[in-house]
Amino acid sequence: MKLSDLRPAKGARSAKKRVGRGQGSGLGKTSGKGHKGLRARSGGGTPPGYEGGQMPLQRRLPKRGFTNIFRKEYAIVNVKDLNRFPAGSVVDTEALRAAGLVRKIMDGVKLLAVGEVDRPLTVKVDRASRAASDKVTAAGGTLEVTIPC
Repeated sequence: MKLSDLRPAKGARSAKKRVGRGQGSGLGKTSGKGHKGLRARSGGGTPPGYEGGQMPLQRRLPKRGFTNIFRKEYAIVNVKDLNRFPAGSVVDTEALRAAGLVRKIMDGVKLLAVGEVDRPLTVKVDRASRAASDKVTAAGGTLEVTIPC
């Protein structure tokens, strides 16, 4: 047996419906769609979520909460990630982006206190947690924050 000899099982595949090709085909004239009505039209059919006139599920369920349109989204950097920079270097948003720690700076960069830092660095970020600032200063570095917590 060769790969070219493989065929689907008998009856597994049926011929494509050729609609609108004359009365003799059985699917001529209205092409199996009947006369008039929603499903007979081009682009006809019910939209997703339509329940036959019944109140749709997404309108029956209660709405909860709200979305704060003034919410700020910060790119997060942990203190342990600062260990990849050499001692005495200046770590700002551009340095973080170059190191691959931050991909997209939305409303700024926030430094969090996960892990430890073991070298003195000058860190310039938009926000920092109090514990993170304590860890950076304890290692002999300085932290410059635009928006203090």
